[in-house]
Amino acid sequence: MTEAEQSTPVHGVPCWVSLMTRDLRAAQDFYGTVLGWTFRSGTLGEGFSVAHADALPVAGVGQIAPGLPTAVSWTPYFAVSDVDTAAARVRERGGTIAVGPIRIGPGRGAMAADREGAAFGFWEGRTPPWSFGRDSAPASLELRTSHAFDCAIFYAEVFGWASEEAGGCDVGYAYQQDTVVVRQGGRTVATLRGGGDASSPDPRLRPRWHVRFQVEDLEAVTEAARAAGGTAGPPVDSPADGSEAVIRDPYGAIFTVCAHPA
Repeated sequence: MTEAEQSTPVHGVPCWVSLMTRDLRAAQDFYGTVLGWTFRSGTLGEGFSVAHADALPVAGVGQIAPGLPTAVSWTPYFAVSDVDTAAARVRERGGTIAVGPIRIGPGRGAMAADREGAAFGFWEGRTPPWSFGRDSAPASLELRTSHAFDCAIFYAEVFGWASEEAGGCDVGYAYQQDTVVVRQGGRTVATLRGGGDASSPDPRLRPRWHVRFQVEDLEAVTEAARAAGGTAGPPVDSPADGSEAVIRDPYGAIFTVCAHPA
């Protein structure tokens, strides 16, 4: 991806998703088979590639360095104007910094976890040219947490949500559903839902950021995931989001596929 194809996202907006895995080649084979992605070398150096769907960059896939205690997982990244300031805000509010802040290729980033252990990252720099909430966005984000309102305060203070800054993110809270919707420019860019349970055997209920990819045929995708060595839960219908299913790849990373845009 060339510099001209990248853009500088709005502060606080989710801007990218990335998979860290132990076997880059095997992960590319799995996601290529299941989701039809192709892969190209990225700008972050050896051991990192960018997944594409119909020529559109979808996600990053990186190889975990030997000995690095990084979990195999899908992680959303949020745009920040200063990665050091964001890291300090995470620590001040009871979160943890797992990696960074460090320079990675053309930008600087860090990986963190909120107070309930949900992993996320933040990035200072340019990103691929698609935005969450727009029609062409191949992914959406949903955080499952124990209490959406309390968790939204944490992220709002870290990323400046609801700051009334021009072009920034605003939030709305539905008390009866314990749901927070984060919007930017009139579009939903992330949803935070309460009711999470860290001890639940259901991965959809444990506190985590769910990266959700749009697919045309949910049944075909879940069958392909099982055939390729992953596991897939049964499709679940939601009045708001349509049908979706949770998939675990052969290396332990969990993601969600949905039958139409969330």
